[in-house]
Amino acid sequence: MVLNHAAVQYQQQKIQTSSPGELTLMLYNGLVKFLKLALNEQEQGNIQATNTYLIRSQDIIKELHCTLNMDYEVAQDMEIMYEYMNRRLIEANLKKDKEIIEEIIGYAVEFRDTWVQVMKLAK
Repeated sequence: MVLNHAAVQYQQQKIQTSSPGELTLMLYNGLVKFLKLALNEQEQGNIQATNTYLIRSQDIIKELHCTLNMDYEVAQDMEIMYEYMNRRLIEANLKKDKEIIEEIIGYAVEFRDTWVQVMKLAK
């Protein structure tokens, strides 16, 4: 129990001291992680766990949506993609469709990898 508390404190400290770019990267990493967990649970037939991980993924997409600066045209494009991804995850959850989850993992990985490159260029 002490170890878990220390891990939570470390994570909170990391979040509080991270730049906005690093926080966005954490969101993308979390999205990829939860989507992969959802896919794994779906393949094992664990409907409840799949639902839980898909809901967490949707929550992260909503948070990413909130971070958009709509003054930039790219943000408007990202908004459309986030809305699409969210709708597809709802559909994946309703239909228990692993192919949809795989599709969204592809987008999430691509966005994360692109964000890593953006952060490198910004330094």
